[in-house]
Amino acid sequence: MDNGDIESADEEFPGRISGRKYRPVVANDRAVLQMSSMDPGSSSSSSATAPATFSNHQASLKKIKAGTQATVDTDLKEGSLPTHEQANGPQGDSKLELFGFDSLVNILGLRSMTGEQIPAPSSPRDGEDVAITIGQPKPADLKLGTLMGVFVPCLQSILGIIYYIRFSWIVGMAGIGESLLLVSFCGLCTFLTGISLSAIATNGAMKGGGPYYLIGRALGPEVGVSIGLCFFLGNAVAGALYVLGAVETFMKAVPAAGIFRETITNVNVTAVERVESPSLHDLQIYGIVVTIVLCFIVFGGVRMINRVAPAFLVPVLFSLFCIFIGIFLARKDKPALGVTGLSLETFKENWSPGYQNTNDAGVPDPEGSVYWNFNALVGLFFPAVTGIMAGSNRSASLKDTQRSIPVGTLAATLTTTVLYLVSVLLFGALATRKKLLADRLLTATVAWPFPAIIYIGIILSTLGAALQSLTGAPRLLAAIANDDILPILNYFKVADGSEPHIATLFTAFICIGCVVIGNLDLITPTVTMFFLLCYAGVNLSCFLLDLLDAPSWRPRWKFHHWSLSLLGASLSIVIMFLISWSFTIVSLALASLIYYYVSIKGKAGDWGDGFKSAYFQLALRSLRSLGANQVHPKNWYPIPLVFCRPWGKLPENVPCHPKLADFANCMKKKGRGMSIFFSILDGDYHELAEDAKAACKQLGAYIDYKRCEGVAEIVVAPNMSEGFRGIVQTMGLGNLKPNIVVMRYPEIWRRENLTEIPATFVGIINDCIVANKAVVIVKGLDEWPNEYQRQYGTIDLYWIVRDGGLMLLLSQLLLTKETFESCKIQVFCIAEEDSDAEGLKADVKKFLYDLRMQAEVIVVTMKSWDAQVESGSQQDESLDAFTAAQHRITRYLSEMKEASEREGTSLMADGKAVVVNEQQVEKFLYTTLKLNSTILRYSRMAAVVLVSLPPPPVNHPAYFYMEYMDLLVENVQRLLMVRGYRKDVVTLFT
Repeated sequence: MDNGDIESADEEFPGRISGRKYRPVVANDRAVLQMSSMDPGSSSSSSATAPATFSNHQASLKKIKAGTQATVDTDLKEGSLPTHEQANGPQGDSKLELFGFDSLVNILGLRSMTGEQIPAPSSPRDGEDVAITIGQPKPADLKLGTLMGVFVPCLQSILGIIYYIRFSWIVGMAGIGESLLLVSFCGLCTFLTGISLSAIATNGAMKGGGPYYLIGRALGPEVGVSIGLCFFLGNAVAGALYVLGAVETFMKAVPAAGIFRETITNVNVTAVERVESPSLHDLQIYGIVVTIVLCFIVFGGVRMINRVAPAFLVPVLFSLFCIFIGIFLARKDKPALGVTGLSLETFKENWSPGYQNTNDAGVPDPEGSVYWNFNALVGLFFPAVTGIMAGSNRSASLKDTQRSIPVGTLAATLTTTVLYLVSVLLFGALATRKKLLADRLLTATVAWPFPAIIYIGIILSTLGAALQSLTGAPRLLAAIANDDILPILNYFKVADGSEPHIATLFTAFICIGCVVIGNLDLITPTVTMFFLLCYAGVNLSCFLLDLLDAPSWRPRWKFHHWSLSLLGASLSIVIMFLISWSFTIVSLALASLIYYYVSIKGKAGDWGDGFKSAYFQLALRSLRSLGANQVHPKNWYPIPLVFCRPWGKLPENVPCHPKLADFANCMKKKGRGMSIFFSILDGDYHELAEDAKAACKQLGAYIDYKRCEGVAEIVVAPNMSEGFRGIVQTMGLGNLKPNIVVMRYPEIWRRENLTEIPATFVGIINDCIVANKAVVIVKGLDEWPNEYQRQYGTIDLYWIVRDGGLMLLLSQLLLTKETFESCKIQVFCIAEEDSDAEGLKADVKKFLYDLRMQAEVIVVTMKSWDAQVESGSQQDESLDAFTAAQHRITRYLSEMKEASEREGTSLMADGKAVVVNEQQVEKFLYTTLKLNSTILRYSRMAAVVLVSLPPPPVNHPAYFYMEYMDLLVENVQRLLMVRGYRKDVVTLFT
């Protein structure tokens, strides 16, 4: 939408603050008038350049021209304005600088003086739906008010074929009492829908698509497209309904025009009478011809239709006037046999219902196959109250949509409802029941001065309504296609301002197919279902938005409440089932299939719909209900905090180790749970903020690609340790905080001589212990299987310390995955030689049985450190690694001592004072050696090994701890080092 052009827009604005691009504003924009009226002399006198700068702005803004296109004279010579540093630097105290002139200009949407154009968003998902629209659109050729823009189209759509050729028949069949109930029931449904429509339509600017646009932005693209396509089908079928009504009226008025013989039927009410009805083949042939003619008119363009459409209402109003005059002038058997005039006796006789059998054409027949009751009459009559969306479909042509749509729609609904109620009373007192049922064109019979006026009025009104349907339905389909949700609808896309010719042909094809059916009474229930489905969607949209009451929900129409919208939606669904449960099931199934297809094949989009607000409020309520107390073990879920930054480098386009997402999925049961993937960028936040956003977006896309349920977070910090310390303290809300830190073991630290890794690694483990977070460190991550690599063998647990059952739970979670479902669990209990091994084994078996876990228990005895010193024998296959670790530790300790003596300080490592007990170091090395040897002896062929993670010894150098860990993981292919926290994650009780 072109709002205007800026003169000399190719010149660069020397005083711009940043490289932002701005859209133009128009002359009568309030913000421009306020800026133009500001006194430039209000700037600080200390800067002589600032007032001059603002006066130039003021002079430029005053040159805005009002018209079809607004132009701004920015004919500023280069150098006429001071530079940014001069005008907005420390010396400039102008009010614009004080209140953020750059932000103000950005809000106003001014175009950058470089003249570069901002590309218009291609769909609402790209930013088209904004809460505030500044500036005026390009004025259309014709702007309509409430009367001609909303009231007249709604009135013309509501007052149609049903009133003229079916309403008196309905009164005769249902009686006056149930007819009043029928009109009130259907009128209440449309009135409540009009209230909901008014509330949604006044909550912001409306674009093309009518109810589809409203429902889609309230309930999401999936619901919007499914109901929108059903509403499109309803409009297309309604076009056939109107065409058939016009043709049937024409055949009644001009019987000689019939090509085939008419049908003769016996009527049995109180006597037998011969009644003629048009041939089905005549209805089909003339209906197809009329539909083709209307399509040619539609191809002529919507402007011609809008100019001709008001003329169709004049015959309708005149025919209504003639009908009521004729009713009051009617006398007994005048103008026809069976007409009694307004009679109290006739009123009493027609009060009760007279349901009976009819043939497929609606002609009473004692042997007819169709039996009418109240439910069936609801389906027949309800199309007579539809058409309340006609005004919202013209929102682009209205002067004030937020005033015209509520007033015009509700006024038309109330006017037609009152008209129907009065007509029930008048028709019920006008003629006998036999006449009401036999003369389907009673309105023409009693019309003053002659019936031809009614025939002309019926034909023109129905053709006008058909023309509106064939005009609105293709535009609705084109609006759905232009939103680019379903690729299959790309054929119906049209450019702005173009006519949807392909969509028009498709609509005509559907309309002709319904015309071929030729039966008006069989088509109306189909139309009714689709319209009721749309009305239910509008009511549910308002109900959801009203109930959630988000800050953006501020409709100008104040007379609404969520209970009214819920009642309207309930009435819509109830009416659907009253009409026909089979048609209801079919229509709901069709909408559900479209919804499922859109959710599978449709393009993702976020329109800020009500469901997202509902999810947000539900999440907040659930979070509050969780409280801050400790989670019961039965309700404990693993929430992994996955450290994506590897100990090394990954390819540039890979933000996370590929196997980390696979491992995170293995920690969830049937996909339930949430993972938080985070990474740390080293540097200054102000410099790397944009890089962090881009990295977060890339990481989120990668998580979605790996089909892992989780979120991405990127933190900028001076170094990895500071970044992790901030994350582990602040990540999460309440009880929805990550409880397990997952990271890769730094196997490369010695190979690539990364001397900073030990201190960082130990610091992260210590931070997790202080923050009471569990830790899972994965060794051999490159060999971790994906979802397609099935594993066999065992899952071995070396359960050394009590960890709240976390290691046992992780092994059970692994078994729920197809990758490990063929494996068996083995639990190894480490005990000293002089302990009661059998008693320990029995206790562990009993514990596992109570936990409903199946596992084999194996007790492994090890010599204590003191016994090993006394024996002095070591025959482990990792002895070479043990010896090498001893030498490296001895050399590192010697270097520490030399540095301490040279500097005259205590032993220092990684900037901290340490205390080294060499005998204790030997003990730690021996323990890890024996544990590694045990793992290699019993679990060399295991699918995965889980072992308790020893905490870093207090006051030991980080380098020593890395030596312990390297010795523990030596030659083990796939190992998980697990450390629990001070909470139980399993329970023995139900």
